[in-house]
Amino acid sequence: MVRKVSLRTQLLALQLLIVLTTVCLVGVVASLMQAAQIRESYQQQMVGVAQSVATLPSVVDAFSTEDPSATIQPIAELIRQASGVTYVVVTDEEGIRFSHPNPDRIGERVSTDPSVPLSGETYVGTQTGTLGESWRVKLPIKAEDGTVIGTASVGILESELRADLYDNLPWLALWLVGAVLVGTLGAVWVSRLVWRRIYRLEPEEIASLLETREAMLHGIGEGLVAVDDHERIVLVNDQAMRLLDLGPEVVGQRADDVLEPSLLALLGADGESSERMLLAGERILLGHRSDAEVDGRPVGAVLILRDRTELLGTLRELDGARDLTESLRAQAHEFSNRMHVVSGLIEMGRTQEAVDFIARAGQGGSLTDAPVAPGIANPDVVALLLAKTTTSEERGVRLVVDPGSEVGADESTDLVTVLGNLVDNAVDACAPGDTVEVSLRRDDSATVVTVQDDGVGIPEADRDRIFESGWSTKGSSGTRGIGLALVRRVARRRGGDVVVSASAAGGARFDVRLPHRDDLPHSPLEASRPQPRQPTPAGGSG
Repeated sequence: MVRKVSLRTQLLALQLLIVLTTVCLVGVVASLMQAAQIRESYQQQMVGVAQSVATLPSVVDAFSTEDPSATIQPIAELIRQASGVTYVVVTDEEGIRFSHPNPDRIGERVSTDPSVPLSGETYVGTQTGTLGESWRVKLPIKAEDGTVIGTASVGILESELRADLYDNLPWLALWLVGAVLVGTLGAVWVSRLVWRRIYRLEPEEIASLLETREAMLHGIGEGLVAVDDHERIVLVNDQAMRLLDLGPEVVGQRADDVLEPSLLALLGADGESSERMLLAGERILLGHRSDAEVDGRPVGAVLILRDRTELLGTLRELDGARDLTESLRAQAHEFSNRMHVVSGLIEMGRTQEAVDFIARAGQGGSLTDAPVAPGIANPDVVALLLAKTTTSEERGVRLVVDPGSEVGADESTDLVTVLGNLVDNAVDACAPGDTVEVSLRRDDSATVVTVQDDGVGIPEADRDRIFESGWSTKGSSGTRGIGLALVRRVARRRGGDVVVSASAAGGARFDVRLPHRDDLPHSPLEASRPQPRQPTPAGGSG
């Protein structure tokens, strides 16, 4: 089985390939630039030599003598040797040489075309002559009146240009080898650094860990929100997005821009792990915060959220059922005691006294005689008021329901949520002997809930704060500070609101307006419950 090449080796090989390719390209470019620089330097030198020859008075005057070469040849050779060029050739307007490094060539016509300099232009280029391939410059020689009388040609062999280039290449090669060595060392260092940063894992292992992480984070039933040390959200799983009504675009945003104040307060508990009840939207959540650390250093915080909305709703219903059960048990016990008295009096033959005892006892206080208005058609509301009446009486508080109250049978669980929280708060605010009054009014557009008590009331300075999640005058334990905040959120979701004022007796009065709307979204508790099965139409297949 062929062993796969490790990531570290792949990184090193890739970097070495990049280094070698770059160095080779740099070497080629540097060589071309060096060759161009050598050629440019020689060109400037040859132009200077050709101009000095073409404008030298002794050379120009020699053209009018019988033997121009006798004067021009020594001068041209002297200049050639002094300047280091390969040749200096002077010709007349017919192309006949007056000078040449090889004296035997004097008097012969040049082997290349002299038409460019004879036309008064300057020629620069590579041509092959009697001495071989050379880089040359040709200039016109002009008389005093400006007419072209000959040419001055200066050149250097291409082999000499290449020799100069080759003389410089060893130094260039030495620099390139040094660059390769430095690049190799850097590639080795970078490969080791990256390898350590990814905990010596291979790509397949990283992909497997990422897939496992995604499956775990998005598959667990708890919501998970992670923020870094700059208070930016770095992770939100599917459950957290559902509980907090967020989208995936919140990743990368600041926590205080997208999270509610109650969640920010829990995240802000620096250096400690804490757990508390939170209100997010209309959901009641149990939030747990812990510090996130990497290699012993803090890098942020993690918030774990558990949905307790349905649980608390169920517990509330269970409390109501328990209260009703206790009331029935107490009534049964009281009835049993009364029956024992009646039985004893009859056995003693004191029938008249037994009749008088029954008359004094009356009906014994049936549970169904509780002050619930006949206009309340919703069974959930009736059960809630019955349970609250019993529990408040046990605490010495009288719960009075306006006999003219009306509630439709189709009212949603929002009314139960609002009414239950308001009554609980009112009873908590009362002392034994106080009264809590409940009124439910229904019109064509809304249901209006009014709950007022004889308690201590709410100071005007706190009437806005009582609706903040987590704020309570009764401490911060349990679910304190959630009820009134939930009431306001339910009311506003339905398009209504809550108004708090003072009651006639000096206590608190809450007026909640819940508009009727068919397109209202379900509350979290109502949405989590199974919907009742619709009856099958007559004649249907079922």
